[in-house]
Amino acid sequence: MSALARYFKSLGKSVSGYDKTSTSLTRKLMEEGIDIHYNDSIEMLPANVDLVIYTPAIPNGLNLFQHLKKLNIPIKKRSEILGQVTHSKKSVAVAGTHGKTTVSSLIAHMLNNSKVGCNAFLGGIAKNYNSNLILNDNSEYMVVEADEYDKSFLQLSPFYTLITAMDADHLDIYDNFEKLKKTFLQFIAKTSPGGKLLISKSIENKLQTKDHSVTTYTYSLNDNKADFYAANIRLSTGLYFFDIFTPFGEIKNLQHGMPGLINVENAVAATAMSKIIGLDNSEIRDSLKSFIGIHRRFDYQVNSRNLVYIDDYAHHPEEVDRFVTSVRELYPGKKILGIFQPHLYSRTRDFATEFARSLSLLDEIVLLPVYPARELPIPGVGSKMISDKMEADKTSLADKTNLIEVIDSKTFDVILTIGAGDINKLAGPLKNHLENKYILAQ
Repeated sequence: MSALARYFKSLGKSVSGYDKTSTSLTRKLMEEGIDIHYNDSIEMLPANVDLVIYTPAIPNGLNLFQHLKKLNIPIKKRSEILGQVTHSKKSVAVAGTHGKTTVSSLIAHMLNNSKVGCNAFLGGIAKNYNSNLILNDNSEYMVVEADEYDKSFLQLSPFYTLITAMDADHLDIYDNFEKLKKTFLQFIAKTSPGGKLLISKSIENKLQTKDHSVTTYTYSLNDNKADFYAANIRLSTGLYFFDIFTPFGEIKNLQHGMPGLINVENAVAATAMSKIIGLDNSEIRDSLKSFIGIHRRFDYQVNSRNLVYIDDYAHHPEEVDRFVTSVRELYPGKKILGIFQPHLYSRTRDFATEFARSLSLLDEIVLLPVYPARELPIPGVGSKMISDKMEADKTSLADKTNLIEVIDSKTFDVILTIGAGDINKLAGPLKNHLENKYILAQ
C-alpha cells in the first residue's frame, strides 16, 4: 500500500490514507507529503476523492470503508491497481509463501545497478534505497512482489515468473493446501507466451505445467540437479562465500551482503532470474556484495562481541524454522533466546503444532499474545496453544508490559524477535535496553 501511495505521489497526485496506528513507515510517508490519519472517522476524509485503494487486510466493518462504498467513487483492491500499473512494463513477478520479499528486492537491486535498470514495487523496505519503490522511466522492467493472500497475484500478467516456496498458509482463504496449489498454478498460467518461469527445485513436482510456450528453469541452494545451484559454500566473518552453477556458465567466489544460509538460497534465486534476463556476471557480483538487506529480514539490531540481537518478519512455521536454523549455523554453541508474536488467530490455530516444533529449535522462547491483524479472536486460540506443545522449562508467556522483566530473568548470547505483527515496535526499546545493560555496562 505504501509503495502505491509513493507511486501516485510521484505522479503529482494528492494522496492521503488511513492506518490503524502510527508507525515509522507512516511517519516517513507523512514526511514525503502524504497525509495519513489514524482515526476511523469520515470527518477525516479529504474532499474530491477520485479513487479509493484498499487492502483486504482492513476489517470490513471499518467506518471509513463502509462510508466510501456508499459514494459514487471507484473502489479498487490494491492488487487490481498494482496489476494495472505494472501491465505496461515487462514484469518480473516473485511469488511464494516465504522468501519473496528478499528475492524480489535483490532482483530489483541487481537490475537497478545494471545496464537495463528497473522499476519495482516491493513488500519490504530495501535498506539500499530506504524505500519499497524504485522508479526508472527509461527501463522496461518492473519487479513486483506477487502476493498469494486473497489470490491477489492473479491480477498480474508477468513475463518473468519466479516461485520461491509453496507451503500451506492462508487457510482462512484457501481452506486446504490443494486449493492453494491450484491458485499457484493459475498464477503460473498468467505468464505471458514466450516468457520464463523459475521455480524452486523443492516444489517443481507440485507445480508441473503443460504450457510449452513458457521456458521453465529450476533453482536450489545446493541440489546439482537444478538448473541453478550453489556450491563450495563457506562461511567467513559472518558472511557466506559461494559459487553458482548456471546453464550459462559458472560464477565463482560470490559474496552476499546479507547473513544467513537462507539468504544464500535467496541469492541463487535472484542470480538465476538476473541471468535469465541477461545480466552479466560482473553486474550480479557487484550487486550481490553491495546489497545490505531489507528491514525486518534477518535485521541486525545489535551485533557485538558479547551480544547479538536480530529482528525478523518470519510468521509461518517454515520461515521460523529456516530463520532459526540459519542463526544456529552462524552462532554454533551460543545460547539463543527467541521472542515470538504469533500472527493471526487462524494461523495459530492451524499451525500450533508446527510452530511448537520450529520454536523448539531455540534454547528458550518467550511467547507474546497473538497479533490479530484483520481477525476477531477465536475462542480457545492463543499463544498458550503453542506453549502447551513445548517443553515447559523452555517456554514463557509474556506481554509487552512485562517483556523486559521476563528477558532480564533469562541468560542468552543471541536474542531474536520474530513475527509479522507489531513486535517490530519493541525493537527500538529492546535494543536500547540490551545495549545499556549488556554492552555499555561492561
